[in-house]
Amino acid sequence: MLVNVVGLGYIGLPTALMMADSGIQVVGTDKDAERVKMLQNSQLVFEEEGISELFFNAAEKGIIFSTDYVAADIYILAVPTPFNKRSKKVVADYLVNAVEAVVKVCGDNSVIVIESTISPGTIDKFVRPIVDCINRQKGYQIELAHAPERIIPGRMIEELRNNNRTIGADSVEVAERIKSIYAGFCHGQIVLTDIKTAEMSKVVENAYRDVNIAYANELVKICKEACIDVYEIIKIANMHPRVNILKPGPGVGGHCISVDPWFLVGDYPGLSNIILAARKINDSMPEYVLDRISVIMEENGITELGRVGIYGLTYKENVDDVRESPTLQLLNCMRKHLAWGIKVYDPYVKNIIVKNQYMDFESFLSEIDLLVVMVGHKHLVNNESMLKDKLVFDTKNVLTELDTYKL
Repeated sequence: MLVNVVGLGYIGLPTALMMADSGIQVVGTDKDAERVKMLQNSQLVFEEEGISELFFNAAEKGIIFSTDYVAADIYILAVPTPFNKRSKKVVADYLVNAVEAVVKVCGDNSVIVIESTISPGTIDKFVRPIVDCINRQKGYQIELAHAPERIIPGRMIEELRNNNRTIGADSVEVAERIKSIYAGFCHGQIVLTDIKTAEMSKVVENAYRDVNIAYANELVKICKEACIDVYEIIKIANMHPRVNILKPGPGVGGHCISVDPWFLVGDYPGLSNIILAARKINDSMPEYVLDRISVIMEENGITELGRVGIYGLTYKENVDDVRESPTLQLLNCMRKHLAWGIKVYDPYVKNIIVKNQYMDFESFLSEIDLLVVMVGHKHLVNNESMLKDKLVFDTKNVLTELDTYKL
């Protein structure tokens, strides 16, 4: 059996490596020639715990990286699925392009599996017509399935192995065929269902988390107005056996929680009221952080924005993934307000991606008076002693030794 994994990003690459390591013959395809060249030269395109060892094992078992689509038994598509910021609906262009490329090379009885997170009905609307057309033209029986990814950067390898998975297909036979592939490395429960249910399940999971985070972030604003410590409130409330309030923060990033709930808002306007409210609350947090920075600067006589530094560019701790990060959202807010000069540092981001980004932590600290913690990297926690002479606004509540400003 040959599997062609299409899209070698944060989801596709570890999935391809895991499948190859489990003994499946795998070709990983990506249209980015530079990315493919790096992988062919045994260079990883992002950092992730355990991925180097997995890459070595997969290479030993013959994984191939290419810019070409190949004739295969199974296709795993893990391409981006952004949303239209105006309509809030899924943008299926990457997915459609990948499917159109696959059907040019695939044979009869092959299965196209969509791993990308999509809104319910996306496969029926955008993918199935392409496949049905080829089936009619060539007399094929190309099948479709949906196996939404369920992993997070920083724990990809562990979660690929241990998380439960959902596989949606048009028939039990096709679902079982795909299940047999994932069962080669997935130790979690693999649930079989229909395609539209699988599509909905993933979006619902991320919308649930978004709503819970929004509740915590709304509590921040309420408690600030009431002059109450929100962290103490959450700690006490969570002592109740049926309460589990998540931690508040400076915003929500990543390609899942900050994007997927919009699919439901776009497709079901008027019905997704709580989800829409949650999205608005979480998207408001970078602006809220900016307001707090302004107040802290005024209270301490800091008149130059250039004396303020932001720690953290990634969307979560201890990874190099900056997709939809709250810091990038904050910097965009500042641009809208014509506020320039704030300094930025992140130990996990190795390339310059924003203005005034520093590559050396000590140099960064030497030029600021106020440090704004946007990401709770272990690097900062381990170097908390270096901040003793700084004002610190800790939006993540990760520093324990210093007297800091909180959300």
